[in-house]
Amino acid sequence: SPGISNSALAEAAERRTRQTTPQLSAAQLAAEHERRQKFRRLVDPGIARPNPKDKAMSSLKTLLTISENLLREPNNEKFQQFKPTNTVIKRELVDRKGALEFAIELGFKPEVKNFQPYYIFHKRHIEDLKIGAAILKDYIATETIKEERIARAKKNEKETHEAAMEKVKLAYMDDRKAKLLRDEIEKEQRAGRAA
Repeated sequence: SPGISNSALAEAAERRTRQTTPQLSAAQLAAEHERRQKFRRLVDPGIARPNPKDKAMSSLKTLLTISENLLREPNNEKFQQFKPTNTVIKRELVDRKGALEFAIELGFKPEVKNFQPYYIFHKRHIEDLKIGAAILKDYIATETIKEERIARAKKNEKETHEAAMEKVKLAYMDDRKAKLLRDEIEKEQRAGRAA
């Protein structure tokens, strides 16, 4: 536009940027970093070390599903609570070391409704829920990549081993054929000398 100077445009863009991205203070950044670290420690060593790898991953995926459901639909009452007596919840969270502690850190607190135990999410912990879900997602993605890499390495190792075995087998068969051929030639030579 010919009527607006470049500096005025730049200032307007800067003002808009300042309004849309709130700057966190050093103390706020430190507090958020501490919360992230707490969640990381709850995952590993909290859940990952005391449980078998497949069971730990299963529990982490259950926690991620609960978190993502609640973040996607924060007002859905079904996602705001879970019963510790539910078979899946009992197996994945209650019976696994560290998993229920993680759920509590996400913002689920134990309460009793109509003589039934529940873990109910309190909305003031929404930031903890977001951080916890992000940590879970990162950890699961990292572990999945590691597992794929290990599986690929094992497959390559197996293929290499099989190729080496096949090479040895072929060399052995070639040696046997060569030996039979030498024996046949010697037999003919002996027969020729005898005749």
